[in-house]
Amino acid sequence: MNIYCDESGGVGRGVMTLAAVAITADAATDLLAQFRKTTGLRSELKGSRIDLEERAYFLDLFAKSGAKAIVGIAVSAVRPRAGEDRGELDQAVYSALIEDVLGAWLPESGGCVQIVLDDGRYDALTMAGMRAEVVAMLGHFGTARMEVSHHEAGVQIADVVANSFFNRALPSDRQEQFGALLAPHLESGQMRMRVLEGLSP
Repeated sequence: MNIYCDESGGVGRGVMTLAAVAITADAATDLLAQFRKTTGLRSELKGSRIDLEERAYFLDLFAKSGAKAIVGIAVSAVRPRAGEDRGELDQAVYSALIEDVLGAWLPESGGCVQIVLDDGRYDALTMAGMRAEVVAMLGHFGTARMEVSHHEAGVQIADVVANSFFNRALPSDRQEQFGALLAPHLESGQMRMRVLEGLSP
């Protein structure tokens, strides 16, 4: 099982989401190719750069691909505690989301999983440490590697899923629209949410 991970938001936004998408490499490549063909997209697929109509089309392709997603959500994790650095808190929230979401996937992995993490959020040393944490958590169940998102279709797909749930969780005039777009996928069980508790001061 391949599981591609990417995040959206952060401590400074009040919401961070992390999507872990289970999809084969071939299915991810096909989904991205079809999206590009229909929309004319030439650059990297990013959730923050597509409109609602394009997102609805992406979600339709996602549903047909057989992919599944577990999305972790940390809400209101915005204010560092006294003496706590905001960057360190952001990393702590990210790590907690990774641990929670991948922990939810492992029982369904069949004992063999390859985790692909987006390599772009933090500096190289921090990301190497996070990869080591994931490897330790996986144990004999699988492997983990880092990948720059524009090189990996599955990570780009996880980016759109994470961004969609970020916009669903973030209070705004578009929140209801994102909720409506995602509702069928939550009802079908193809996408699942996990709200991470205990991260707010």
